Amino acid sequence: MSESSSLFKRLLGAWRDIADSVTSSGRVSPDLSSQGDADRLREQMAACLEARGGEVSARARAAALGRTYLELDSEGRQRFLRIVAEGFGPDADAVDAAMDAVQVADPDARAVAQEKLRRALEPPRLRLLTQFNGLPEGVKFLVDLRSDLTELSDGPELKALNNDLRNLLASWFDVGFLELRRITWNSPAALLEKLIAYEAVHEIRSWDDLKNRLEADRRLFAFFHPRMPDEPLIFVQVALVSGLAGNVNALLDESAPVTDPAEADTAIFYSITNAQRGLAGISFGGFLIKRVVDELQAEFKKLKTFSTLSPIPGFAHWIKRSRGEEGTLLNDEDRAVVADMLQVENGEDGLQRLFVDTNWTRDETMQTALEPILTRLCARYLLNEKNARGRARDPVAHFHLTNGAQVERLNWLADASAQGLKQSAGMMVNYLYNLSKIEENHERYTGDGKVSASTAVNRFLKK
Repeated sequence: MSESSSLFKRLLGAWRDIADSVTSSGRVSPDLSSQGDADRLREQMAACLEARGGEVSARARAAALGRTYLELDSEGRQRFLRIVAEGFGPDADAVDAAMDAVQVADPDARAVAQEKLRRALEPPRLRLLTQFNGLPEGVKFLVDLRSDLTELSDGPELKALNNDLRNLLASWFDVGFLELRRITWNSPAALLEKLIAYEAVHEIRSWDDLKNRLEADRRLFAFFHPRMPDEPLIFVQVALVSGLAGNVNALLDESAPVTDPAEADTAIFYSITNAQRGLAGISFGGFLIKRVVDELQAEFKKLKTFSTLSPIPGFAHWIKRSRGEEGTLLNDEDRAVVADMLQVENGEDGLQRLFVDTNWTRDETMQTALEPILTRLCARYLLNEKNARGRARDPVAHFHLTNGAQVERLNWLADASAQGLKQSAGMMVNYLYNLSKIEENHERYTGDGKVSASTAVNRFLKK
């Protein structure tokens, strides 16, 4: 939570009025460095859980606790979260007693015993966090608090707190509660500024860049939640074109003419951004794509093809890792080509350099020689390489394959940005959403880990 953010200022102001009726146990230092600070904070949390004085008093105590958190520095917030995690978990003795009662209960009493066990397993910290739901912008506060929490991954208590908060937010952010909105150049400036700040796939460099992405032949849709009406949860950018697009630089070219979207036969999803880090692990993307496809089909009758133009963020990392684990990725011929092109002794070592020193992208001879080698490796990575759970190593591939897409086409030097060259030697991939095969592709992948791919992509593995 940035202390300079408008949210921070709004919450401090709004919650100050609500919290004024509460008698504080004493202010704490911003870093919670002393034992006295920690003790006063625990007293404040315990008071929130006592539920004395009715709903108004409960809201006031929650507001006071929230203000305390907002006024802490980064060290203080870490200590705050550790106190919640370690001091307000389930009562171990109560859980043990409830488990024993379930084991000895006769059939008639078992249901009652199981219910007591369920209540014993519910940590007090969950009730504590739920109280923020009743405050102005309290849901956004909890989303940002979980964002802070995700940076603290050590210890079972913190992981348990993270799971508690994720499950709580997942119940509040069920897709049935979400509202799909189209964002246009006429949308509020504050919302457009957030799109610029949140965009994580292809940086929005200027207002002109954003305006270009909102032209007549483009669409931008976002999901919103009723309790966070001014905050996009996730948004997707779409280009309406003719035929598969294979170069993101061309798609984002501000000087390119605006085309008639009514004549487009293809919708290219070229950027999907999760805007709220605190909602990590709560999936909206697949549902968003399906909703947007429905919207586009209703608006443009000539649209027949729905595809992405996606980055391949794990490719370079896989090559680096595989070099250490397997020793070799190249056959003798390819190893000699890479060594010759880069003037190195070992082609395997030279392969690593392609993602660091990108001067080769300005040499047509080197491009021609390296394209078939890198393309074959990329096809192998996307189609054959799996993680420990038997799923695609690449996170973007896993997302689209889970949602029923197929690997349709690999695109050479499709992203010439520094990030694109660093993570995938500039290559991008089209994931095709064939509406008649989505369920079949989904079942093949989620059931057996089989990756659906076009004949052209499969052919790379045979070369």
